Amino acid sequence: MCLAVPGRLTELFTQDGLRMGKVDFDGVARNVCLECLAEASPGDYVLVHVGFALSRIDPAEAARVFELLGAMEGPIEGGPE
Repeated sequence: MCLAVPGRLTELFTQDGLRMGKVDFDGVARNVCLECLAEASPGDYVLVHVGFALSRIDPAEAARVFELLGAMEGPIEGGPE
């Protein structure tokens, strides 16, 4: 199973010829490849998996995902403990 995490794109830049961006994940900023998501711009919420932005989501959906992730406690049923 794969998990894409939402974050807010705060800036754009180019690195080694690739379109990149800085994404804020609730206070933790990471550089993310935006090559798969050319239409993303600062202020957008994006879903990121292993350092690649895969899609844009609206702020309400991002808030809902943050809420669900925050509510998770303990191991997920059927997952490793």
